[in-house]
Amino acid sequence: MSAHEAGSLHARGRVPAWLEVPADVNALLPALWPGSALKAADGVLRVGGMAATDIAAQVGTPAYVVDEDDFRARARAFADAFAAAFAPLAGARVHYAAKALISVGIARWLAEDGLAVDVCTGGELEIVRLGGIAPEAVAFHGSNQSDAELSRAMALGVGLIVIDSLAEIGQVARLAAAGDWRADVMLRCSIGIEAHTHEFIATAHEDQKFGLSAADGSVAEGVRRLAAEPRLRLRGLHSHIGSQIFDTDAFAQAVRRLAGLTAGIEREHGLRLAELGLGGGFGVAYTTGHDPLDPAAIAGQLARQVEAEFKAVGAGVPHVTVEPGRAVAGPAGLTLYTVGVVKPVALGGGFTRLYVSVDGGMSDNIRTALYGADYSATLASRRSSAPPRLARVVGKHCESGDIVVKDEYLPADIAAGDLLAVPVTGAYCHSMSSNYNSVPRPPVVGVKDGLATVLVRRETVDDLLARDLYA
Repeated sequence: MSAHEAGSLHARGRVPAWLEVPADVNALLPALWPGSALKAADGVLRVGGMAATDIAAQVGTPAYVVDEDDFRARARAFADAFAAAFAPLAGARVHYAAKALISVGIARWLAEDGLAVDVCTGGELEIVRLGGIAPEAVAFHGSNQSDAELSRAMALGVGLIVIDSLAEIGQVARLAAAGDWRADVMLRCSIGIEAHTHEFIATAHEDQKFGLSAADGSVAEGVRRLAAEPRLRLRGLHSHIGSQIFDTDAFAQAVRRLAGLTAGIEREHGLRLAELGLGGGFGVAYTTGHDPLDPAAIAGQLARQVEAEFKAVGAGVPHVTVEPGRAVAGPAGLTLYTVGVVKPVALGGGFTRLYVSVDGGMSDNIRTALYGADYSATLASRRSSAPPRLARVVGKHCESGDIVVKDEYLPADIAAGDLLAVPVTGAYCHSMSSNYNSVPRPPVVGVKDGLATVLVRRETVDDLLARDLYA
């Protein structure tokens, strides 16, 4: 039952079905936090062996905090699970999706643990290069790549280039000839799969910008053009069906269609397509309403599907690549904020919503405004004996949509100066952050064994003004 300070009946219809009144407003829900996160008797959140109050004192707020051990354990879990599940077949490799969260320090973690990486811009490519990722362990992937980006990728010797359009085939071939390079490529296919996710992150249906359509013959035309390019070698087909997906049903459909496409191409052109890219998009729990699969379950189900579908069409079982990003970085990260204005707002019918303002907002987490994403939050700096009160966490920006957490039960005595922590912000928060309202972006801080290491420093107003030629 949902409840608030004016009585349980008044809150009905205003609280999402998954949000329950907590028995203890100080408690953490383990599924939403890094493995090291805990609260002791004082109520202070600790992560990576370090108190949130100490992190805030050292680097200020807002701040993105990443549990290094948790991040690395999640990355290794995917790599190990896919290696084991596909070992009886043609093997598999995990490419961490750098777009979720990347810095030179994080790239070093990945390099030390033997992970490959998927990048989609020249900027991401340079970051992972500086972090020590071997070029052959990089897949370069994106839409509307510039000549400079593609030339740099080939000059470095990246392992794969994922081609997104017919025009890009000619572009890559021209640049390869100019630089005397050769490139292994895959074709990204739009295969008509409707993944059950937000429309902005569903990426394999026909009416969107990514890939070559299987329905209109673009994939077949792409294969024909690649066959005529001596410097380009087609390794296989690639598909990415979307993000924040909680089962493998849509992946099973994708595998079936890709198997059919592969078999047809191999028969018609006498090719052997030895690689299959299944993308990423594996979901994580942002709230108690989410129930993600673990890496072993995902890998096992996909291995069975790949084996069955490719054998059914008489094609050789390919080597598989997958690209988890959110599933690695998301749960390993959290954001610390300092509370400012706390304002009860009467909405009529005896209902009052508590608005809790923090010192960040949509510039450091755009996902709530962009996707309607749900998040949780907890008081991170003390223990409270006050009852839970339904609240909305909002930011400091000049937008009514500047919401960080739409619905959460927080202690009724939450006040200015308290620290608030929002979990599962490791993915697509730092990487999508902005300077809206000329607000400097927060730092990224790695925590491990009771120590905090700044991976990306906090921006300053001087950083913003450095690009202003009239300043």
